[in-house]
Amino acid sequence: MNQPNQQPEKEERSFKEQRIRELTLIYYSQPDIRKIIYQFSQNRECIPRYYEGFGKRPDVFQYENDILEQVRRGATSFHSSEEIWEDPLELTLDLSRQQSNELRIGWDLLLDIDSPYLEYSKIYTKLLVGALRFHGIENFGVKFSGSKGFHLIIPWKAFPEKIYDQFTKDMFPEWPRIICEYLASLIKPKLAEKIFQEQSLKELAKRTGKQEQELVVDECISCNRQAIKKFQITWTCMDCKDIGEVIRVGNNRVPKCPNENCRKPLLQISKAELLFCEYCNFSSDKNPEMFTESREKTEILIDADLILVAPRHLFRMPYSLHEKTALSSIVIDKDKIEDFQITDAKPFKSDTKDFYPTPKPEEARDLLLQALDWYEQKQSEETMIQEKKESISKTSPSLTNKPKGEFKQIEIPNPSSEIFPPQIKLLLAGVKQDGRKRALFILISFFKSLGVSDNDIEKRIFEWNELNYQPIKKGYIISQLNWYRRHPPRMPPNFNNPIYKDLGVDKPDKLAMQTKNPVSYAVKRYFQNK
Repeated sequence: MNQPNQQPEKEERSFKEQRIRELTLIYYSQPDIRKIIYQFSQNRECIPRYYEGFGKRPDVFQYENDILEQVRRGATSFHSSEEIWEDPLELTLDLSRQQSNELRIGWDLLLDIDSPYLEYSKIYTKLLVGALRFHGIENFGVKFSGSKGFHLIIPWKAFPEKIYDQFTKDMFPEWPRIICEYLASLIKPKLAEKIFQEQSLKELAKRTGKQEQELVVDECISCNRQAIKKFQITWTCMDCKDIGEVIRVGNNRVPKCPNENCRKPLLQISKAELLFCEYCNFSSDKNPEMFTESREKTEILIDADLILVAPRHLFRMPYSLHEKTALSSIVIDKDKIEDFQITDAKPFKSDTKDFYPTPKPEEARDLLLQALDWYEQKQSEETMIQEKKESISKTSPSLTNKPKGEFKQIEIPNPSSEIFPPQIKLLLAGVKQDGRKRALFILISFFKSLGVSDNDIEKRIFEWNELNYQPIKKGYIISQLNWYRRHPPRMPPNFNNPIYKDLGVDKPDKLAMQTKNPVSYAVKRYFQNK
């Protein structure tokens, strides 16, 4: 029975191969296609693919005509490295980390969005474009992957040469991975919300081939906190027909008839499980979209976590053909992603555009800094949770199976500067050098973690902004405040983070040297004063 099913697959593969091979020589013979591929190839590994397999590594294009020569030898597409090298031909598998760093000039941040469904890839890509612009980045390239996804690139020169006494070029692949994780953490909740604006859970399940219950989990998408399971039970009284149905949410205790002349136990008609987020006050019956698994859905719809980052990793070059689709990896306008159609990528149809814009110096500095701070906070929170779990397991072993939770936020009503650590006081006096946006991130996180009201935070931040050597634009501050309003509090960086030294405020007092974080300092000082 298997034999008849195998033959059509072989014929389909042969058809695809024949189709792509009929295109390659004519397509790559176009001068503008060869020129843009060759220009992008400078200081990169550039490897041809011969339909099923890649050529030998390392390899480069020494001349523009090398592209056509490799096509005559059977090359169907071309792939290049994210890393930029002094001489790619010196690369070997035996190079140590130090030798690779000496040979590496830098690295581009390459973000890969891929999905079985082009429409979902477009939604993700639009959200990603918005996230990059939110961090002040405008000069980046967007191109179609050639199949059902997109590639975004932030050029190497958009990043600072050095951060926290580390040469940025040497922090590959660690720092690009952290940036990708950070961006994914911002986008995934919005992706779920955006998809459900356009499709119901039933439509999504049908499209992905999943059962509806497979797409529902016990985490709130808005805050990623564990939801509480409750039951919605419908009751009726067999004697009092006029009371209709009685709906209760809670435990399984049998209620009595609300008719004072009856008061008999009610009969259960139906029972349904509900999910509640106590933090956001969402319930799965009224807000079903907030309990649809963003991670699971991302695995179903978006086949990558924005991570195309590994040593010597290759990706399809701009305007290279794709073996399976025979489409071109064309560059598209970042503001017209929604308008893109597969037919736009047919060979010979599109004019060539530059995939690699010239960035402003250090244009991506804030993105890198915020990603590194987010990662440190994430690591710190995971450590704290683990330490608390271990502490609980020693004192109460029966509690070790409780679901993962978060520490309750301590609210200090209208905290005064008396309880603030020296580092925060110095920042509040105004930033006298570069670093205003990083200071903004620290201050909002600090106030938010103490439970300061949104209105009070806004007032304090705008007062602080007037003390800076050059005030931040009001629109940028408002966008940051709005982001923090929609998300759970994020702890500011710990005192040992180099960011305080970088901002010139690393001047701790005795208590600051005994505590880890500005928030824990303020809480201790608050109770000491009290």
